[in-house]
Amino acid sequence: MLFFWERATNWETAMYRPSVTSSLFGMNRRQLLKAGGAAVLTTPFVSRAWAATTEINMLAWYGHGEADVVAEYEAANNVKFVPKYYAGGDNMLALIAQSPPGTYDLILSDAEFVQQLNAAGYIEEMNPADYPLDDMLHEDFTEFPGHWADGKMYSMMLRGGHLGVSYNKNSVTEEEAQSYACFWKPELEGKVGHFDWHLPTLGMMSLYDGNGAGLWDLNDDQWAKVQETTMSLRPQVGGFFDYGGTFNGLKNGEMQAMCGIGDWITGVLEKDGAPVASVIPKEGGIQFTESYSIGKGSEKAEEAKKFIQYMMSPEGQVKSAQMAAYPGFCVTKAGRAALIEADMAEAQRSHQIDGDPQDPITLIKEGRIHYRDIPQQQSLEDWNDFWSEYKSA
Repeated sequence: MLFFWERATNWETAMYRPSVTSSLFGMNRRQLLKAGGAAVLTTPFVSRAWAATTEINMLAWYGHGEADVVAEYEAANNVKFVPKYYAGGDNMLALIAQSPPGTYDLILSDAEFVQQLNAAGYIEEMNPADYPLDDMLHEDFTEFPGHWADGKMYSMMLRGGHLGVSYNKNSVTEEEAQSYACFWKPELEGKVGHFDWHLPTLGMMSLYDGNGAGLWDLNDDQWAKVQETTMSLRPQVGGFFDYGGTFNGLKNGEMQAMCGIGDWITGVLEKDGAPVASVIPKEGGIQFTESYSIGKGSEKAEEAKKFIQYMMSPEGQVKSAQMAAYPGFCVTKAGRAALIEADMAEAQRSHQIDGDPQDPITLIKEGRIHYRDIPQQQSLEDWNDFWSEYKSA
């Protein structure tokens, strides 16, 4: 599989988006924290000829260190992000394990891997008072699973997104997309693609098998059934793709449906006019959750904390939601309000509107969304070994 290891160029033309700023006068401490990142950005940076730019090493999924997200912050704070990109939590853990302590100042992780980062001693404890936890859109987000240990906080939830059925509207009807069964549609033989990571697809197959909220907690018989179901899809599959391949496969029509993804891919294409969409089917969907941690032994922990605070501010949440590489959901109330003010079209497209029946928070409350996790009764190696077997079948 190919990965974006270094900063990419010319991926998509960055679009200008309105900035969101708030007056800081008359705010209490918590209100200040909600806008604190914006304060960091909007406070003029007084340049001095002798002030060297501080480099912040970031480990993240592709896009988080790109100009549309970080350029304004870099200019205002005399810092430069040096991103190293990975795809899949297994690869993230491997990269950290192969690097000396303190290599990464800022680690963007899938939530289900935070507990492993903590257990391995890769991340620093964080002070909850530094972040707007009382402004989160859902109570689960305040102490998100795996982010805390023994009453101590180790990661700050940044954004989320939902995974379900992603399809070309010319080949799959909206009604057919209401079930994962559409991937077995005879007309799609050779035209179903996979994002090449085992967790999303095997989670979806588990939901299709009827495991519901227990989709990650499979006994031997359930795990055997998931493998059988997945193998039955193999004749339909036309390829296994990294981020760029997934994007292009749907864009050029080579793939008419994609398993293991959601609006984080189709949303970019949809905004460009492609006839694609993602829906949460009747069997349920999966939420990916991305969170920031501070690397253990970082000499720039204070700078990393300031950037996390900025990304949790209304302005930072808007930049995250609009990220050119792939969109995501705001996780704070102030962030959602700022998105609606700055970009109503995107708020409506992604259903981030109170009262919308597809509002991501509503779907969580209805039990239709399950947070992505790691296998509970098997190891990650077990799932990865089966994935390798499946790909070579």
